[in-house]
Amino acid sequence: MSLRKRNKRQTSTAAASRIIFVLGGAASGKSDVALRLAGSTGPRAFVATGQGLDAEMAARIARHQATRTADWETSEIPVELAAWFSREGGRYRTIVLDCVTLWLSNLMGSGMKEPVVLKRVVGLLESMRKTTATIVIVSNELGLGLVPADPSARAFRDVAGRVNQLLAAGADEAHLVVSGIPLRLK
Repeated sequence: MSLRKRNKRQTSTAAASRIIFVLGGAASGKSDVALRLAGSTGPRAFVATGQGLDAEMAARIARHQATRTADWETSEIPVELAAWFSREGGRYRTIVLDCVTLWLSNLMGSGMKEPVVLKRVVGLLESMRKTTATIVIVSNELGLGLVPADPSARAFRDVAGRVNQLLAAGADEAHLVVSGIPLRLK
């Protein structure tokens, strides 16, 4: 069954999850929009895929953490997202996953190839659908800028585009954020 057909079937059920996909460029305001879309219904989880491997990234993570209130439980999950959603997703009414692009970087950085990555995305959506939570997924739109000069950067951008297409198709709502302003796509 396709993700779109499964999505329509599950959203008609009262206990089904609700998935909201938020896409935008770097520093577009997508994380702030995601937190607003998530609302204030608890218990709430923030699933972070970024890793503070250098000072700049650690500072970026700290800035993001400062935007969340104390009632958010943070889980740092750089790779095994589907397993986390299967194991922990049922504990929460609201979950924000930020961000898919860093997760993709972690997967591909470990040597994972595109077909396996795409299967992981499908598995992630399936795990999310087994919860009853409202889940807001944040990802970067990488295809609106210049074509990267480096072949590996082009390949990453292309895989990110295909991952975003799968997530948008599997979501109940999709939003594009530009300059802090969300535009609902579906």
